[in-house]
Amino acid sequence: MKINVQSIKFDADAKLLEFTEKKLSKLDKFFDPIISVDVKFSLLSDNENKNVRVNVSVPGNSVVVERNANSFETAINECADILKEKLTRLKEKRND
Repeated sequence: MKINVQSIKFDADAKLLEFTEKKLSKLDKFFDPIISVDVKFSLLSDNENKNVRVNVSVPGNSVVVERNANSFETAINECADILKEKLTRLKEKRND
């Protein structure tokens, strides 16, 4: 599984990239044939000014989750939790 990270209008530091890799690399436990994971970090102008968009490509499908939070780490955690549920449901549908 390949994880591509893009930070828009800023440079993501190594700690953020490492955290992202660690959290999202666990997704293949929930749905094995993940092709790639695309992550976009961006800054917004409101209170919860950190935006994370995660697009998981699986054969014949794509699962997208987007979250805003006060920190990128919080947004990544929320996205990972939601993706675990969505990928588990997708796996169950395919096994039916």
